[in-house]
Parts: sequence; structure tokens; C-alpha cells
Amino acid sequence: MSTSKSSLSALTLGAIGIVYGDIGTSVLYAVKTVFAEGHVALTPENIFGILSIFFWTLTVIVSIKYVMLVLRA
Repeated sequence: MSTSKSSLSALTLGAIGIVYGDIGTSVLYAVKTVFAEGHVALTPENIFGILSIFFWTLTVIVSIKYVMLVLRA
């Protein structure tokens, strides 16, 4: 029983690290790339659009990871 709980804790920690570890840094690079060298004009509409894309991407990825983890259990 204790082996099952410890392995579940390890899997949970790993899932959190994978989801938030990679996404946390990639957003910074994406914003820099989107607005670099005049590819996209720096307007409020474009800023809100990029932030919306990041928000929904994070929401969908976390939801899919959660569903996959719960359905495996």
C-alpha cells in the first residue's frame, strides 16, 4: 500500500514538473519572437490576442494531462 502511494506521489510531482516546467519558460521566448523585428505590430489587440493564446494553451494542456492521469488511475 505504501509503495502505491509513494509511486502516485512521484508521478504527480513528475506530471506537474513536465507541465509547468517547460511551459513556464517557453512563453517568454514566444512573446519575444512574436513581437521581434516588426513581425506583429505592438497594439493592445495583438497583446490581448497573444495572452489569450497562451492562456488557452495552458488550460488545454493542463486539462489533457489531468484527464490522462485520472483515467489511468
